Amino acid sequence: MKCFNCIRTLILIVCIGACNQQMKRESSENAILKSSSSSNKPIRFGMVTGIKPEKIAYYKELHANTWDGVLNKIKECNIENYSIYLQKIEDKYYLFSYYEYVGNNYEEDMKRIAADTTTQRWWKETDPCQIPLPEAAAQNQIWAEMEGVFHAK
Repeated sequence: MKCFNCIRTLILIVCIGACNQQMKRESSENAILKSSSSSNKPIRFGMVTGIKPEKIAYYKELHANTWDGVLNKIKECNIENYSIYLQKIEDKYYLFSYYEYVGNNYEEDMKRIAADTTTQRWWKETDPCQIPLPEAAAQNQIWAEMEGVFHAK
């Protein structure tokens, strides 16, 4: 029985190592693809930020009536399947966002979104609702990018 447990543990260690290598490889591929100009498969993004409890109703109201200009710019800049979720953890509230990038120049498309005057006005409404995580705040960002761990096709 001891040998069986040792073998099972060894297999588990090998599997974990292989999974970690695959995740590192996928993370590196995403970093490369963000600045790449030739990718056909979507790049998936998960991000998180805090939200002020007193601003939740307003934030929901804004997103229930998202401005057409903002939605058009998102689509024009190759963002698909954009979703935002709300979760309370202990006594704090967090927003989780997910989207897929299907273009071929992520950095350029993100610059186009940031330069859009309608989007800038939108952010003046949404940003004061949010509480950046420390790692995002350190980079003068609102949303902190999350590491992808699993995706089933």
